[in-house]
Amino acid sequence: MSDIALIETARDFNRFYTNFLGLLNKAYLDSPYTLTDARILFEIGSHDGVSAAALVRDLHLDAAYLSRILKRFRAEGLIRTDPDPADLRSLIINVTDRGREEFEELGRRANAQIAARFDNLAIGEPQAVVSAMDTIRALLDPAAKPAPAIIRAHRAGDIGWIVQSQSRFYTAEYGWDLRFEALVAEVAGKFLANFDPALEYCWIAERGGVNVGSVLVTNGGDGIAKLRLLYVDKSARGLGLGKLLVDECIRFCRQKGYSELQLWTNDMLETARAIYVKTGFRLVSEERHRMFGPEANGQNWVLIL
Repeated sequence: MSDIALIETARDFNRFYTNFLGLLNKAYLDSPYTLTDARILFEIGSHDGVSAAALVRDLHLDAAYLSRILKRFRAEGLIRTDPDPADLRSLIINVTDRGREEFEELGRRANAQIAARFDNLAIGEPQAVVSAMDTIRALLDPAAKPAPAIIRAHRAGDIGWIVQSQSRFYTAEYGWDLRFEALVAEVAGKFLANFDPALEYCWIAERGGVNVGSVLVTNGGDGIAKLRLLYVDKSARGLGLGKLLVDECIRFCRQKGYSELQLWTNDMLETARAIYVKTGFRLVSEERHRMFGPEANGQNWVLIL
């Protein structure tokens, strides 16, 4: 896509999203306030006192324009101003009780607007929208901080996500065919059907409400555990999640009294292999195969616990 086409596409999206949220409507969220009014009230209500200079800076507003809005807010009983103890030449702005009520009502309406839009989407699509938003902000806002990742147990729908995400990734990256998806579905399905919470576990890495990683430990019998389906999404690479997930597997297996942790992988997965080496696994065997179409080199790794 050419530079001009990229710019036109970005502008087209801006027009769509502005209309989507009704930002050009004179009455924002069917309230008596404009969008700018609501943004200013939100900033004041979200802080325990804020100066006019900070509002000008953070909201990129003209000082005279802001002054007129604040004068109206005072007349309507939405805000009060108090001397700044750190600088008596400056005033600190706070919401009044009435201003707090209006601030909270705008928040409820904004939440309801988004919830109504999400209700029309299929399962998983709201998370995809939020993930795309996170990506846009991370790329365009230098001050944006990525949402912290959490590691949690699996819940309904997570195993299906594991099958879908890994199948799509390995098909796109390595050209593997549908036999790989069949293998992942078989491993995941057996895990669910035979799940023994006393000896097995599934960890999901989640960031901003979106799944970005996973790994399973299954019982291989005779004191042997199997590490299966380690995966970290491209959007979360470089955060150390792969190592964290493997560490959780090792800790769990030691806690449950397993004597050995085994895994099977392919040698082109260099990042994963580096984690296995770093956490003490050793390569015990390897064999060329065409299980998923293109020729690959399968490897068996073992960690003595």
